[in-house]
Amino acid sequence: NEEKCIPELISRLRKVLDAERNAGRIGKHELIFVNDDSTDASEIVLRNHAVGRDDIRIINMSRTFGVSVCALAGMEHSSGGLVVYMDADLQDPPELIPELIRVWRSEPEVGVVHTVRTDRAGESWIKLLITRIGYYILRTTSSTDLRVESGDFKLLSRTVVNHLVQLKEKKPFLRGLVCWVGFKQKWVKYARAPRFSGRTKFPVLGRKVIFNFLDTALISFSDAPLRIATVAGILTSIVALSYITWILIEKFRGHNIPGWSAIMVAVLFLGGAQLLCVGLQGLYISSIFQETKR
Repeated sequence: NEEKCIPELISRLRKVLDAERNAGRIGKHELIFVNDDSTDASEIVLRNHAVGRDDIRIINMSRTFGVSVCALAGMEHSSGGLVVYMDADLQDPPELIPELIRVWRSEPEVGVVHTVRTDRAGESWIKLLITRIGYYILRTTSSTDLRVESGDFKLLSRTVVNHLVQLKEKKPFLRGLVCWVGFKQKWVKYARAPRFSGRTKFPVLGRKVIFNFLDTALISFSDAPLRIATVAGILTSIVALSYITWILIEKFRGHNIPGWSAIMVAVLFLGGAQLLCVGLQGLYISSIFQETKR
């Protein structure tokens, strides 16, 4: 649903890429637009701008799948030696693409050139704070190095793209996968602009953002929730055993309510044992989870 942004986006992309081609830095280009089941005139606008030029490809999704799935669909249908993926709202400037290409050329074997936002115009301090907290949680609980303020605007080599599309994850967290595949990675800093037109599709406290973080980012790239269950089970068992010991001591000293000691010992022993078993199961589930993701 970016009908108002698409004409400006195409104009700026063509201007940048035509200049790169004329300067001999690239051969040719294709603009692949993944239409995530839009309900506005986005597809019509794209088809109109494709007339007279042979550079626009349109992929129409059968329903709404989300950003990461659509980006991977675009990569799967791409043919270039380099792939740049970005949102269509023009917060990420197409004019930065030549710098991404330059950085890629500057050092051999670079697989990924990330962009890192030094400023985010038009976004509230609440959104920026929550974003930082989210990245902190992911960096703390995951072994994958996720750079803060590095979003969905990157240059990838064909080798990296081929590896990404082979993963076939049902709920991909693309920002994490790009880092996880490895290869030499570089970063370019830039100031992010406000949206060119329209309203954000991802309000900071919206359902899509929250569930994307919990169900895709956190679960896919961290087994911390399972390990928390394990630690909680062990700690609870230790506390339960300590409390059982105290209850038995008090019973033999005669400081107890009749019947209460036996009930509490049974409840704490069984509760601690159950939590410990759940925690141990969590370790096995974590291993199974990693294996099934391949």
